Amino acid sequence: MLLSGRMAASALLLLVLLVATEMGTPTRKVAEARDCLSKSHKFKGACLSSSNCASICRTENFPGGECKLDSFARKCFCKRVC
Repeated sequence: MLLSGRMAASALLLLVLLVATEMGTPTRKVAEARDCLSKSHKFKGACLSSSNCASICRTENFPGGECKLDSFARKCFCKRVC
């Protein structure tokens, strides 16, 4: 009788551990915003600094910008959330 009590306690402990590991990490899907890029109309020359590009893009009513490779040269692209 003592052996079956130990087996029942072990089985209960195993069940609790399995349930606890399933509850550990939530698996919610979160929607991520996409960035839309548009080539800057005011930026001239090769884009060497993303911070400079971002400041020019703010004058074009965009929240930010970054340097990206376009064809063979780095160009300033303004970005905003789509």
